[in-house]
Amino acid sequence: MTVRSQGALALDSPPVNDAAQSRFERLVHAHSADLYRYAFWLCRDRSTAEDLVQETLLRAWRALESIRDDGAAKAWLLTILRREHARQFARHRPRFDDVETENLPAWDSDDKRTEAVVLRRAVARLPIEYREPLVLQVLGGYSTAEIGALLNLSRGAVMTRVFRAKHKLRRILEGETP
Repeated sequence: MTVRSQGALALDSPPVNDAAQSRFERLVHAHSADLYRYAFWLCRDRSTAEDLVQETLLRAWRALESIRDDGAAKAWLLTILRREHARQFARHRPRFDDVETENLPAWDSDDKRTEAVVLRRAVARLPIEYREPLVLQVLGGYSTAEIGALLNLSRGAVMTRVFRAKHKLRRILEGETP
């Protein structure tokens, strides 16, 4: 990266004009919170989520000219983020350590955090084709049309998958196999 005389960064992209930089700043301001929330949901780690958002925005900056309609930018940015997460996941080789079960904290069934853990684990058991639309709708607040654009599905397919996800989630939480 090189620093321009005006203090802005030149990021290996086409020449920067003030209009492009202003447009990009508006997109970042409008969508960075949603990007971070979704990235955090994907990876469950603040540092990794921040890195994902940063890499997403860098890729978006490099391809800024390819987005014609700023109204479609949210879906475009989330698609970049999903693909970047997949790239990082493909490169990541986890290290596993043995943990002594005696050192684990006690399980408190009255704790509200326990309910969240149970729900999170139940959602994680859903097949990805059902889990992702459900999380985008419930946690992300996206409409079925927006989810369809993100996942390359029809509106009807999104509604079907969300319905099935809720049904399977209910069965998991009731102790049945999905």
